[in-house]
Amino acid sequence: MKLKLDENLGKAAVSTFQSAGHDAQTVRGQGLSGATDREVIAACQAEHRCLVTLDLDFANPLRFDPASYSGIAVIRLPHRVSQGDLLDACNTLIAGMER
Repeated sequence: MKLKLDENLGKAAVSTFQSAGHDAQTVRGQGLSGATDREVIAACQAEHRCLVTLDLDFANPLRFDPASYSGIAVIRLPHRVSQGDLLDACNTLIAGMER
């Protein structure tokens, strides 16, 4: 699957998705660091990529209509989170995409 990982996900998350066989690009790697939410989602739309993010703003269907994009996956994590928690959540998303 073609994914764009938001800048709030680190290199380990990128490696996790790529190791699972996904075409994972990053917001940072494509020069979109500091871009607005609208700019990020427009880039995803143009590239037919699913956005993977921790940013809860993207979970608002009134602001970002899911039918207009190739996908928006908002990963929810506990308040105190470790790198392991993030990677577990990424692996859960990967398992869900494989089904």
